[in-house]
Amino acid sequence: MNKEEQQANSGTKLNPPFTDKDSIRVSVLSEALPYIQRFANKRIVIKYGGSAMVDKTLQNAVLRDIALLSSVGVQIVVVHGGGPEINQWLEKLGIKPIFLDGLRITDTETMDVVEMVLVGRVNKQIVSGINNHGSLAVGLCGIDAGLIEARTLGGGSHGLVGEVAKVNTKLLTPLLDEGYVPVISSVANSHDGRSHNINADTVAGELAAALGAEKLILLTDTPGILKNENDPSSLIEKIRLSEARELIDQKIVKEGMRPKVECCIRSLAQGVNAAHIIDGRTPHALLLEVFTDSGIGTMVMGRG
Repeated sequence: MNKEEQQANSGTKLNPPFTDKDSIRVSVLSEALPYIQRFANKRIVIKYGGSAMVDKTLQNAVLRDIALLSSVGVQIVVVHGGGPEINQWLEKLGIKPIFLDGLRITDTETMDVVEMVLVGRVNKQIVSGINNHGSLAVGLCGIDAGLIEARTLGGGSHGLVGEVAKVNTKLLTPLLDEGYVPVISSVANSHDGRSHNINADTVAGELAAALGAEKLILLTDTPGILKNENDPSSLIEKIRLSEARELIDQKIVKEGMRPKVECCIRSLAQGVNAAHIIDGRTPHALLLEVFTDSGIGTMVMGRG
């Protein structure tokens, strides 16, 4: 009897039933264990926006990643925008979108559309997507249980555009403790009961602070903070609070990136451990950020 016959008779197989791809998958899962243990029962607030909300492939990847993070014990809160879909519906209804200083002018008629789209459509689509990947998501907005109280921005020159006056996490805590993923649209009432449209980055930052989150993650359409906005290779991978403020003062951080960086600064100043601005156009950007040492995009960290 030759060697092959002896191995066959003994039940030993020459060729393992798994492939190289299977081996890589198992290895990656094993290497992720320290990160899974580190973030178990910790809270991460994710601002979901940009191309990752529009491109169906990216959308599916993001929602799958959120479901995975929740399934391994990370307490996830999702805050979302929906600007492109708001514009589409405004145009269908013959209402011209108007912006001032990068913010949408929101009269009463526009606010009705914003509320319909963000709360009634986009929010439920995200909830459905997360549920389809096996986790349990719950759709909310700032109005529910007084989660967020708004105040009118500045002198009201933008109409019903608000900023965050108060955050009440009483509703969120039991949901998170029971393993649900709250999905929150950035519509909230002022003290007099009027609905306001609030920048979703701002809402995410204030919620992260109020919840004592381990991380705030902003999904964007840029690689992160760049020293030169036209050069992706000028990415700043890590930056401290004082340095972030300097970049704003020097106008290196400006226009659409400025409110995102300011949001990170505010959340960190209120106790969030780290804030990340990452490129949502990169497949599985969330997992790359949470489960690897190098991460992706820019991490704003610490005090100083």
